[in-house]
Amino acid sequence: MKGDGFDALRLDNQLCFPLYACARAVTRRYKPCLDAIGLTYTQYITMLVLWERRQATSKLLGERLYLDSGTLTPVLKKLEEKGLVTRARDACDERNLMVTLTDRGEALRAAAAEIPGKMTACIPLDSGDAMALYKILHKILDKTGLLR
Repeated sequence: MKGDGFDALRLDNQLCFPLYACARAVTRRYKPCLDAIGLTYTQYITMLVLWERRQATSKLLGERLYLDSGTLTPVLKKLEEKGLVTRARDACDERNLMVTLTDRGEALRAAAAEIPGKMTACIPLDSGDAMALYKILHKILDKTGLLR
């Protein structure tokens, strides 16, 4: 009830709820596109980083994707089982696990190329609002340290 001193606990007053609901809705929209290329959303975002770099340490992937090793390790294992990446200890520093895109992983990039456009088309934001939202979300991620 309003005015009972617990207004902060109303769902409508929670910033986290619309973020959570939107994230789930957007991720759900990705599913048919990703099913078509045989990836989960977490595998897809991992591949995005590897398509940019071709090779990265698991530490760098975790930092870029805001994922801990307990979440990232099974993702990398699955990608390796699919023949999309290889994992090996760095010869210079065995503490580092190097993840390298395979030729098959690189070839998957062409199949994924249409996904961003499809997602842009199904999210009801004009380019200005999309850029503003992007900046706000990255401000939360990068400036506040909430997820580090």
